[in-house]
Amino acid sequence: MSAPPPIISPSLLSCDFANMESELKAFKGEKDIWIHLDIMDGHFVPNLTFGHGIVERISGLTEHPLDAHLMVTNPALHVDKMKTFGLYNVTFHHEAVRDSLELIATAKEFYPSVGLSIKPKTPVSALGDDVLQRVDLVLVMSVEPGYGGQTFLPEALEKIKLLRSRRLSLGTDFIIQVDGGIDEKTARQALASGADNLVAGSSIFGAPPHSYTERVRCLRP
Repeated sequence: MSAPPPIISPSLLSCDFANMESELKAFKGEKDIWIHLDIMDGHFVPNLTFGHGIVERISGLTEHPLDAHLMVTNPALHVDKMKTFGLYNVTFHHEAVRDSLELIATAKEFYPSVGLSIKPKTPVSALGDDVLQRVDLVLVMSVEPGYGGQTFLPEALEKIKLLRSRRLSLGTDFIIQVDGGIDEKTARQALASGADNLVAGSSIFGAPPHSYTERVRCLRP
């Protein structure tokens, strides 16, 4: 049986904020798409993006699952505030909490999928087997979190391979997501290393809107 196609998650951080509704409509009918929301608080990372009201508004503008990446110092607050917005996946940072398992358990009460992210300098070994057995997704940051347009860090590929190996040994099925510097070349490298879900911003939204779905397909094998 062939593997399912990878999920591509266009990051709205790179879209035209003034025309977000039309930007989202450009993906209508495209399969295996998540819409990625980079939620930053200006503290955990040096940038400030979507507030809760904007996230709730976006949830009514697309047919695709919404994927919220919390780059915040207090992820538990955001998990609680957005629990009625209909988000599919919420991911918080390992580095932002003392007890990942506790917040994973809380978030699973309200979200179909719960993810955990690690920064470039955080090793895969920081994630215990107990965490990997409970989480639905692990997000490998292949750039420093905080802003778009950065260059892919090749050391992320080894992390992806390690996560794929641990997933196999543990008999779990968490998704391996990669975020940062994804283009046609790095997409192939990440997928070959074991990634299932690619977050892409400028490589999609840098094209005219009528070309967004074509850019998405170019990231697939």
